[in-house]
Amino acid sequence: MTHTSTSFDQLAEHLRQAATLESIGSLLNWDQETYMPAAAAACRADQAALVSALTHERMAAPRLGELLSACERDPSLTGDPHSPIARNLREIRRDYDRDTKLPTELVAELARVGSQAQEVWKDARAKSDFAMFRPWLEKMLKLSAQKAQCLRTSSHGELYDALLDLYEPGATAAQIESVFTPLAERLGGLLRELGSRSRHPSSAVLNVPFDHARQHDLGQFVLRAMGFDFDAGRLDVTTHPFCSGMAPGDTRLTTRYKDQGWTNALYSSMHEGGHGLYEQGLPKLGQAFGTPLSQAISLGIHESQSRMWENFVGRSREFWSWLMPHAQKFAGGSLSGFSAEDAYKAVNQAKPSLIRVDADEATYNLHVLVRFRLERALLKGDLAVKDLPGEWNAAYKKHLGIDVPSDKVGCLQDVHWSFGLIGYFPTYTLGNLYAAQFWETINSDIPNLSSLIERGEFGPLKSWLNQKIHAHGRRFLASELCQDITGKPLSADPFMRYLEGKLRAVYR
Repeated sequence: MTHTSTSFDQLAEHLRQAATLESIGSLLNWDQETYMPAAAAACRADQAALVSALTHERMAAPRLGELLSACERDPSLTGDPHSPIARNLREIRRDYDRDTKLPTELVAELARVGSQAQEVWKDARAKSDFAMFRPWLEKMLKLSAQKAQCLRTSSHGELYDALLDLYEPGATAAQIESVFTPLAERLGGLLRELGSRSRHPSSAVLNVPFDHARQHDLGQFVLRAMGFDFDAGRLDVTTHPFCSGMAPGDTRLTTRYKDQGWTNALYSSMHEGGHGLYEQGLPKLGQAFGTPLSQAISLGIHESQSRMWENFVGRSREFWSWLMPHAQKFAGGSLSGFSAEDAYKAVNQAKPSLIRVDADEATYNLHVLVRFRLERALLKGDLAVKDLPGEWNAAYKKHLGIDVPSDKVGCLQDVHWSFGLIGYFPTYTLGNLYAAQFWETINSDIPNLSSLIERGEFGPLKSWLNQKIHAHGRRFLASELCQDITGKPLSADPFMRYLEGKLRAVYR
């Protein structure tokens, strides 16, 4: 074994230990969002701060920098810049240069305040009381601005870019705005066109009684059909659904159940299941765990997986042709009298609503646009936190044409800002665009995909995603992967072709 290969082995082991610490933090957060008793909140904040500090110290350790430099000097490792190991080193360098800019004290304080703010957010949301949450959001914005200042480089045009880069490497607020503005105009035109139609799909099938336990069983049934491995994961209940791929063999999904609208939980489970399949498909085993090639490329690509399963599969006519007989059995008779076509049309209604996670495909990106513009204004200082509810409500009136009756279904509906996920929301729309562009290529590569879905055979789709996307980890940038798979740079055109074609037919 050469000296440099020994250096890379040591580098990989260092990163594996850091990833193990990070997985402990993920487990603490999952527990806080699911089963933790409320009285444990103060101690949990201290635990989260300590684990975050220890993880950051290891990721920013001088020893890691020494090992990385030794590997970078070895031409046998870096001679081919496109090789897996060279790409691994490129991304390790990117992470190390970023982490060494952040003081450990700031990292720990972000984790501590984020843990505390989550608990306040839960209470404030339940009571629809923004005043309760306001001081904590102010603290988190101040800390996030400090973080952005530390990370800011000459390539970052504004503070927001430094935070956005954490989730979507290379993206800028200006680029996101240049995508959102024309997309919002096209979506607005489509919504007006559909709204003018004299007949709209009925939603009666969505509002039948469906016991929560039976909904849970249905969700697990669909997840198993998708290929989610329950020996290496689980599905639980939380306030705001999420997926945590915390460690090899341990991917946690969460969802939530409602008395009205049983497909909300179904699509929540499928959405998080798409994330879960990505996490289970990443090469995390052995020494790879902790290296960039065992991690997701970006949140935009991650979101493309969840939105693809939730919408491109789950809202298709073929999917409902397969699922409806099973759903009728799980529902215990309440769905008798409704057909697969009834369900297909009902879940493809396009109408403005208050809640982002329940929004239809035509309006969803307008929800994201509102959040993107508001958080960008908050970080710039152009919008004071105290004025957020009013600005939120005005934006919903402008873009969705609806009045917001309370903060619970308004600016308190999302958990993200409570623990500092500023710059995260735009990746949801990028995910929709990536999903649509990938979907066109998938249908070309698997020409009988529709008939497979109609039979509930999702293996070929999962295998395609495993091979084309999941297996690469962070070997490619998101833009490189998109170009490589589809032969084109990212565009909103495939998404609009898909959406206009489907919805115009549903509303015909």
